[in-house]
Amino acid sequence: MKIVADTNIPFLKGVLEPFAEVVYLDGRAIDRAAMSDADAIIIRTRTRCNAETLAGTRVKMIASATIGTDHIDLPWCAAHGIEVCNAEGCNAGGVADYVFSALYGTASRHSIKLDGATIGIVGVGHVGKIVEQMARSLGFRVLLNDPPRAAREGDAAFVDLDTLLEQSQVITLHVPLDSTTRGMASEAFFEKMQPGAIFINAARGEVVDESALLHARPKLGALILDTWCNEPDVNPNLIEVCDIATPHIAGYSYQGKQNGTAMAVQAVARHFGIGALLDFAPQTETEALKPVSVHLQGKTQGEIAAILQYNYPIFTDDFLFRSNPGSFELLRSEYNYRREFYID
Repeated sequence: MKIVADTNIPFLKGVLEPFAEVVYLDGRAIDRAAMSDADAIIIRTRTRCNAETLAGTRVKMIASATIGTDHIDLPWCAAHGIEVCNAEGCNAGGVADYVFSALYGTASRHSIKLDGATIGIVGVGHVGKIVEQMARSLGFRVLLNDPPRAAREGDAAFVDLDTLLEQSQVITLHVPLDSTTRGMASEAFFEKMQPGAIFINAARGEVVDESALLHARPKLGALILDTWCNEPDVNPNLIEVCDIATPHIAGYSYQGKQNGTAMAVQAVARHFGIGALLDFAPQTETEALKPVSVHLQGKTQGEIAAILQYNYPIFTDDFLFRSNPGSFELLRSEYNYRREFYID
């Protein structure tokens, strides 16, 4: 059995070698030629999987160590007998940590009062649910928009998008990228937002119309972006007007990466019947890398900001990216994974 894997997936090297020939390549180099005689591939979002790259190859299994699947042509794979597994929810905790470290850090820098604010969460899946829990524990009024969930569960817990935009002082996106969400943050979207509202996107870059965002920027109180259109060739003008700009690393927590790799390896193990790896999970004995609980009840906004910055100094990531936007991929591949924190 032969497996081709993205060399930037952590905790993977040496795990599958007892059971298969494993070839490691940069994600962008995993093309049709590289896949031609592979039985399975283990990838991130940087590898495109469609008819152009897969037709005529031996690939029967794709394991993505990421939550998204917009880099994979799912209907084509299903029609050609290729099983696809993604690591849904693996980095939810890390993204939620990013949202609140960024939110409180930016509010502190600009003297924005968050007490009594309403936060609108667009997309309430794995990530959105944790963002919701953290927001409620911090005393925010929370509005939720998730049409697929509302259709399944009823409208009681959700509001329509217009209501959310009109009533929220903070809006954070956590939707997958598909035909219904591509470009959803449009000119009309930003027109409905309150003047001075904070906008956060740690979902996918293409859910935002960047021209509309640039046009709306003077209206916004703060702008926090982790994802961009045309990554890694991001728009420098958009970086310049951000309060926090980072290179798609919101989910790059130590625990998130452990989860993503574990889910990918387990999927390969199930497909090929590798019993020894069905429960595979990377471990660490390093105390400084283990998740930590933070106590924020009764703290002032300034105290909360200081505690969150101590646990995730997000302005360091902003500085490194802003100093050299061309290092987008290098910053990702050499990122020093941070530990997650939880609000008790």
